[in-house]
Amino acid sequence: MTLEDAEACLFGGRTLEIPESVMKDVEDCYEFLKRFSTDKVIYGINTGFGPMAQWRVDDSSLKELQYNIIRSHSTGAGKPLDDVCVKAAMMARLGTFVQARSGVHPDAVRLLLNFINLGICPMIPEHGSVGASGDLVQLAHISLAMIGEGKVHYRGEWRDASDVLRECGLKPVEIHIREGLALTNGTSVMTGIGVVSHIYMMRLIYAFVLASVWANEVASSFDDLMSEGLNECRRHPGQQKVAAMMRAFSEGSRCLLKREHDLYDNSHAADKVFDHKVQPYYSLRCVPQVIGPVYDTVMAAGKVLEDELNSASDNPIVDPVSGNVYHGGNFHGDYISLEEDKAKIAMVRLAMTAERQLNYLFHDRINGILPPFLNLGRLGLNYGMQACQFTATSTTAECQTLAMPNYVHSIPNNNDNQDIVSMGTNSALLCRRVVDNAYQVVSILYMALAQATDCLGIRDSLAPATRAEYANIRSMFPAFKEDEPFYEKIAMVERYLREKTVEQYKL
Repeated sequence: MTLEDAEACLFGGRTLEIPESVMKDVEDCYEFLKRFSTDKVIYGINTGFGPMAQWRVDDSSLKELQYNIIRSHSTGAGKPLDDVCVKAAMMARLGTFVQARSGVHPDAVRLLLNFINLGICPMIPEHGSVGASGDLVQLAHISLAMIGEGKVHYRGEWRDASDVLRECGLKPVEIHIREGLALTNGTSVMTGIGVVSHIYMMRLIYAFVLASVWANEVASSFDDLMSEGLNECRRHPGQQKVAAMMRAFSEGSRCLLKREHDLYDNSHAADKVFDHKVQPYYSLRCVPQVIGPVYDTVMAAGKVLEDELNSASDNPIVDPVSGNVYHGGNFHGDYISLEEDKAKIAMVRLAMTAERQLNYLFHDRINGILPPFLNLGRLGLNYGMQACQFTATSTTAECQTLAMPNYVHSIPNNNDNQDIVSMGTNSALLCRRVVDNAYQVVSILYMALAQATDCLGIRDSLAPATRAEYANIRSMFPAFKEDEPFYEKIAMVERYLREKTVEQYKL
């Protein structure tokens, strides 16, 4: 499963299918475990869980053991995860099962597939995972719905899982050998949240790079900041990618200046002071250098997430090929936790740069070409977008506070059985919050760029790509002179940016 497949399923309505050959592998793995486990001590099959693994469980209680881990670990707290994150988490769990290394009965895999394709989303509270034995608590809530207990969100309503299963013609999952442990043990929730955030991060990077071209058009910047000759000298793929994106977005612009035409032609040789800035501010000029590492970081996180989507992340690992059952720690969430922290920091940097571009547009003494706060009304009586900056600044400040890595915040628990933990789900949740905040800041930037375009009357001189964005913003609301509430406009622009895919930015 690629990230593109995940996006098509999560946002494009595509359903998932499992080839029969894969289901045959799942069944073979189950049958092997059934034979292998008859006379052996195997963790979580005939022993207790965690620190309780030192106690053997009687054969007569093995099914009860599996139900117990589901029910006892359904202890989440806080608001429920969004449906899209729950669906992504179930996709990640399905990705583990189709590796045919979990020993689950094929019926459990089929039921999980039905949950995904039918839009049955178990209630998963945000809080509960330390990301060590995976997302035990959150995955237990998925498992609870699969055994016909707990709540699910289905067609916009919270309902009893048992009622929805019955309505959809589905039977609760039956415990065979280790379905309880396999369903609750792994990195699927942190991975699912990370996948959703990654999709939004990639969309936002493209949106912000386009906005940066637009901001440089407003500033009448020299276009060599994005030139191939400049950026190819620094051997970072992200910087070169961002510069190439800027060149594509700026194609056809009549706002950007050519240094060779304006400063290299000797027409200013006698000038002592230059009215136009020889080099724009860093937030405008250094976009390839600032957003390049953001792009590289998010892409690297995407590779880790894609690998995790296609990994067996539970314990123990059942391997019918080698004829063995391996005990270890594939459930540990360090890979996801570390990448989500890095991606979060990168998104904070993007939000900070967007806020600085906003400050340039709003600050008349800095830009020297625009009215204060892009105010097209009467100065003193009207306020333009003055208060929008408060929102952007406070939201960026929250991002900066949230930038503290969570990966390093291990707290031993579980009778010190889990003596080093990843906090991966917390990292993923915090990253998602930063991404949401960054969208708000960039949405205000888009509104400001449209207003600045009207202040200067440069709509027809914009590049086709930025002129199209101007038209899209103005289709939502016109330029404003009189003071009016902005919160609904900010929300409209945010929805627009969230829904625009990376493919739609490609020219």
